[in-house]
Amino acid sequence: MSLNEAHVQVFPTPAALSYGAAEKISSVLSAAHMRGGVVSLVLSGGSTPRVVYELLASQGYQKRIDWSRLHVFWGDERCVAPESPESNYRMAHQALLREVPIPPHHIHRIRGELPPAEASRAYEVELHNVYGMAPGGIPHLTLVLLGIGEDGHTASLFPGSTAIGETQRLVAETFVQRLTTWRVTMTFPLLNQAELILFLVTGPTKAAIIRSVYRDERPDLPAARIARRRGETLWYIDRDAATLLNDSENA
Repeated sequence: MSLNEAHVQVFPTPAALSYGAAEKISSVLSAAHMRGGVVSLVLSGGSTPRVVYELLASQGYQKRIDWSRLHVFWGDERCVAPESPESNYRMAHQALLREVPIPPHHIHRIRGELPPAEASRAYEVELHNVYGMAPGGIPHLTLVLLGIGEDGHTASLFPGSTAIGETQRLVAETFVQRLTTWRVTMTFPLLNQAELILFLVTGPTKAAIIRSVYRDERPDLPAARIARRRGETLWYIDRDAATLLNDSENA
């Protein structure tokens, strides 16, 4: 499945996209709670998700989610301490988690302060424990939030990295050469089994890569491999990110 076969919604502004995303997230999680079982939300880093998190923490949205039953994970994390300004956990904690009544033991952060290989192994064990699965099982995450980089990376699955070739492990450590830094990331075997993936993309600098993924010009790109998965994938993009798509493509 390529991006032009997935559901794409273009919003006039980043603010409109944020409200649309908050609506979608709250409705998906509410429906999942009614079905029962483990309900999970996988967070991403970045400025666009932060605005969405702040909306979810506001009174209007906060009461629409049963936080007491929600489990929160992260799609990736920098190998830094949780108090670091670069930490995805820190951003989400400040924007959302400290504002909502979620049990502390339902917040499953990647321990970026550990050695990368140890952090990735520990996170895979934690995923299995939350879902009550033995090693080798693949949890079906409820809702995963992702972004896309100008190079086509998503989570910390970068073009050319060893993590994008992983077929067995659910979480992997990866060294990002151009950033000279280690990260820990969920891998394709886990992400592609999620019930719903929601990409949030804003800004004119993302227009070229959105067009490339949309038109399936670079099937090797990590984000393109997510777009082809069998589960539901939604792309919420703002008008600036959609500037290189034809009007007929903005369905």
